[in-house]
Amino acid sequence: MFSLCNTVQPQVTVPLSHLITAFHTPKTAAYFPSSASIQSLQRDACPDQETHSSEPTFNLRDLGLTELRIKQLDKIFDQLLPGIHTDTNKRPAHWHTSYVSSQSFFENKTGFPGVYNTLRSCSILRQQPRPLKQICNDLQNWPVFIQSRGFKTLKLKTKRLQSTSEIENTAPSFMKGFLMRDRLPDVDNLDKLVKNKNIPDGHEDTFKTGFAEGFLKAQALTQRTNDSLRRTRLFLLVLLLIGIYGLSKTPFLSVRFRTTSGLDASVDPVHMKNVTFEHVKGVEEAKHELQEVVEFLKNPQKFTVLGGKLPKGVLLVGPPGTGKTLLARAVAGEADVPFYYASGSEFDEMFVGVGASRIRNLFREAKSNAPCVIFIDELDSVGGKRIESPMHPYSRQTINQLLAEMDGFKTNEGVIIIGATNFPEALDNALVRPGRFDMQVTVPRPDVKGRTEILKWYLSKIKFDVSIDPEIIARGTVGFSGAELENLVNQAALKAAVDGKDMVTMKELDFAKDKIIMGPERRSVEIDRRNKTITAYHESGHAVIAYYTKDAMPINKATIMPRGPTLGHVSLLPENDRWSETRSQLLAQMDVSMGGRVAEEIIFGTDQITTGASSDFDSATTIAKMMVTRFGMSEKLGVMTYSDTGKLSPETQAAIEQEVRSLLKESYERAKNILKTHAKEHKNLAEALLMYETLDAKEIQMVLEGKKLESR
Repeated sequence: MFSLCNTVQPQVTVPLSHLITAFHTPKTAAYFPSSASIQSLQRDACPDQETHSSEPTFNLRDLGLTELRIKQLDKIFDQLLPGIHTDTNKRPAHWHTSYVSSQSFFENKTGFPGVYNTLRSCSILRQQPRPLKQICNDLQNWPVFIQSRGFKTLKLKTKRLQSTSEIENTAPSFMKGFLMRDRLPDVDNLDKLVKNKNIPDGHEDTFKTGFAEGFLKAQALTQRTNDSLRRTRLFLLVLLLIGIYGLSKTPFLSVRFRTTSGLDASVDPVHMKNVTFEHVKGVEEAKHELQEVVEFLKNPQKFTVLGGKLPKGVLLVGPPGTGKTLLARAVAGEADVPFYYASGSEFDEMFVGVGASRIRNLFREAKSNAPCVIFIDELDSVGGKRIESPMHPYSRQTINQLLAEMDGFKTNEGVIIIGATNFPEALDNALVRPGRFDMQVTVPRPDVKGRTEILKWYLSKIKFDVSIDPEIIARGTVGFSGAELENLVNQAALKAAVDGKDMVTMKELDFAKDKIIMGPERRSVEIDRRNKTITAYHESGHAVIAYYTKDAMPINKATIMPRGPTLGHVSLLPENDRWSETRSQLLAQMDVSMGGRVAEEIIFGTDQITTGASSDFDSATTIAKMMVTRFGMSEKLGVMTYSDTGKLSPETQAAIEQEVRSLLKESYERAKNILKTHAKEHKNLAEALLMYETLDAKEIQMVLEGKKLESR
């Protein structure tokens, strides 16, 4: 509604829409550059109201009434307000008395604080709540206005618009983007634009028409753009939620844990039909033990008819690279039962109780699909010895749950657990007892026969020269594991490809073996003549001692080419597998280690010895200590072992140190005697190394026997 006041007539209210329609109907061509306002009209009509009324004022330009004259307003009012005529007849005084309700009943009862000529309406706007409450309220139909009473005037409409603007300013940014329309920037006054643009006279109407059309088109385009942006944001949000949900349902790599939170950790069996026991070479005893387990799973009646029970656990123990995990894969490929795989490091996480929960979920799934096999790799990560630690009071929950599941109050018939570890001494005693792990299978490094089988298997996967004898390579790779033999064949194939050859020959296999044993060559290193000479005599000293000592290992190769962290290297390889070491063999190893420093002292003097013998002394000292404290090879201390020397008496510690020092001194003197006796051979070998840099076993033998080497 819209209200007008007059000094003679009482207030009359009419619909605002009727008034606006009436104002826009009789347009006139006259134009006033200065706009009149309702405020000025009200001031002329009723000046005494200014001190009492707080009604906001509006420009006629906001209502589209800038082109109307004041005289035209009177005509419009007369046409708009039918039936309102000035009554010339004098009425009684009580007809001129009017009462306006106050804002409270107390004021109505006790009296009015002042005289008001206009009805006052009160709007109660919602106050700004706290941020969390505001977010919750903004998701509903906001802004919410609670109007207690009053007319819907332009004043209230303006207040609502202002309140909406304030709420939009304080609303969260994500609500503005998704749930609220972006407000358009304010446009300058049209008359101001006309004045600033210097529009010629007579073109104002054309400018206004074009401005209005452009404004409407821009507003429509902006609205379409905002709607498109909101739809795009909603689509991306839905797509993100769908992606997160899909990732939560994806199996976690090979562990088969679908989630890592521990709250929903269901597992799936592993299907690995492409690996069988035919792929396992060099560990026949371990393969035979696991084949019995597979046979038990396939045909349990064959064993239960005699009263036997299915073994609960098999523990695979051995050094790294010997094939423990490969054996478990073969069991998964051979056994026609569900196979579950998990790593010991994947149970525990940052949350307390996650590891125990995953153990329960794993065994619950396995029991529901019995008979089945559970393989836990790196068992020492989850089955280590329990300790009392105030720093980790909940660290024992996972292993306690594992112990209870394997052999607790409730039995788990038909579930076999296979564990693999490199550190069996780190496992808890309660875990490795019979009833949990009934069988302990050792997977050692392969012997000559096993290495030959492994080399044949991996050579069959590449193109190689038929003249290669795998047994010769196997005898020269004593102590190699299956993984190292696989790496040897792979390195040889890569070398042949780099050299542009069609197949792998013995030369590439020797290169790969030297690279693994001595390290890669560093040909880019520039070493001066003096250091090369010292290195040549140092390495030739090792070779001479190894050649003339009775129980020393045979020489494989000697080089002064920098390899890895060393400037030179002498490789020694036994002819056969050594399952134990004799006292003479240990003393020979000490003598060979002393050969480098002895050669430097004899050739260059005590003032020119270098630091290159530090690793040799470490090796010799370690052997001497083990002979005294572990092997019982000391005549003075006898056959007693000393595992923890820190807890021994000072006298015993001094005796051990004296015996170790005596062994090292005797070894040093023996090496010095050999080099002084064979000084000529020592010099010839050093000169050959300076000329050729690398010599193999046959070439070293020819030089020490005084024969000339063939030119390369």
